[in-house]
Amino acid sequence: MSDAPPLSPNPAALAFLQTRRSRPPRMLGDEAPDRETLRTLLTAAARVPDHGKLEPWRFIVLEATACQRLAELTKSRGADLGLDPDRIDKAHNGFAQAPLIVAVVFSPKDHPMVPEVEQFASAAGVCLSLVNAALAAGWGAVWLTGWRATDRPFLTQGLRLLPHETVAGYVHIANEARVPPDRPRPDIDALTTWVDL
Repeated sequence: MSDAPPLSPNPAALAFLQTRRSRPPRMLGDEAPDRETLRTLLTAAARVPDHGKLEPWRFIVLEATACQRLAELTKSRGADLGLDPDRIDKAHNGFAQAPLIVAVVFSPKDHPMVPEVEQFASAAGVCLSLVNAALAAGWGAVWLTGWRATDRPFLTQGLRLLPHETVAGYVHIANEARVPPDRPRPDIDALTTWVDL
């Protein structure tokens, strides 16, 4: 039997979720949470649905020097792939200017009852939970992916990932330097079907 208190309404948490807004890297500053603070955020992020309790994800915390190293790898690897120079520059700058990035590594486990797609959904949940935990704690944060999340040479050289691993998301966390404008939000009525039979 759980010793958790019974659920009750939490208007403040609901209001936060209804108004949450990611902060693009260009709107983040150069201050990052310390290790103790980040550990609290990671602990919150790990409270996600996880069928089979497999923990098909892990964290790699990239501090400023590591972000610089990966920014340079972004330039060289992007050139090798023949990517558009503007695209390479944008990706490079996002890493080069970051004081801290958490790579949420998708590390699936063999399991007869839990398909890989469910495990990836759990890793994606970690990414969103980490962004929300950072925002709730007063930090700016954003979840990004892109070619560096799946490009095998980048993952091997830059993050030393195992062959079966990829990155579910790079979560940038720093102080908020500028407040972004809100963007149009989904039309819930247009996206919702009610079934009563």
